[in-house]
Amino acid sequence: MASRWSSGWRARPVRAGALALAVSAAAACSPSASSTSGTSGTAASGPVPARTLAIVAGENFWGSLAAQLAGRAGRVTSVLTDPNADPHQYESSSDDARAFATADYVVVNGAGYDTWAQKLLSANPNRGRRTLVVADLLGRKEGDNPHFWYDPTYVTTVADRITADLKTLDPADSAYLDAQRQAFDRASEPYRDRLASIKASFAGTPVGSTESVFAYLADHLGLTLVSPPGFMAAVAEGNDPPAGTVTRFEDQVTQKRIRVLVYNRQTSTAVTTNLTKLAAAHGVPTVGITETVQPPGASFEEWQAAQLERLQQALEAGGQRPQAPAAPAP
Repeated sequence: MASRWSSGWRARPVRAGALALAVSAAAACSPSASSTSGTSGTAASGPVPARTLAIVAGENFWGSLAAQLAGRAGRVTSVLTDPNADPHQYESSSDDARAFATADYVVVNGAGYDTWAQKLLSANPNRGRRTLVVADLLGRKEGDNPHFWYDPTYVTTVADRITADLKTLDPADSAYLDAQRQAFDRASEPYRDRLASIKASFAGTPVGSTESVFAYLADHLGLTLVSPPGFMAAVAEGNDPPAGTVTRFEDQVTQKRIRVLVYNRQTSTAVTTNLTKLAAAHGVPTVGITETVQPPGASFEEWQAAQLERLQQALEAGGQRPQAPAAPAP
């Protein structure tokens, strides 16, 4: 897996009206443009918390984690939830600005993925607000692959930090928040079990991906991602991939040098569509994944476990685990 990725990420400018909005800290957070995350999988335990924090997440994958970890101690609003939208091209609204301005806690991705969110934070200061920029936590920067939620190790790191931050904001409910963290671990067991099963059975299997959203997960699973890095980077930026990378990728498909083709269901181009059709014509299984939680009402771990199940089925259909080379004859 390549260690660096180009920094375009297709982020559009935030609307001037949203940046210019001055909002009182006492204003209510409007849900009209944002979607409240559910707490599926982690039922709140113990007494009713002493405080309810206003939490805003730039994207619903981080919002799902925050909702489960906060339980009844938080009211979580996720901005990006639309399954038909390209997250890289999101244009924020005045409702988004109001939500950021009145939040006690904000979680954004960073690394150039959601520059609109960073601009809203700067344009709507709040001294009492605590902010987690996931890229900063992970030591990543713009130009790195920003799809951090597809790395299970990173997910654990982020969950730990969210819990720590919530306890700092709401120390009276520390015991409750610790219980929520443990409940999230229990709810995530099917997700972790599926990860372990795929790695045990298919580590070393060559796979392809139309863009870098799958790169962290492929690495974690021990899969060998052989797609041309220049192709994946160009598609992630919204650019046409170099002709040579297209030819190379098509050869990998037609010659079945990959067992499975993974593609992003939320972003498609003529080139990626042609690749998935080519894969189907040559008997290479395809698996669609998304950048945001789908369906929006699912929890993070339910979404990921369902995608992993489809990936495992495709790997099983695409061939057996690679065999170790036979020992040379004496």
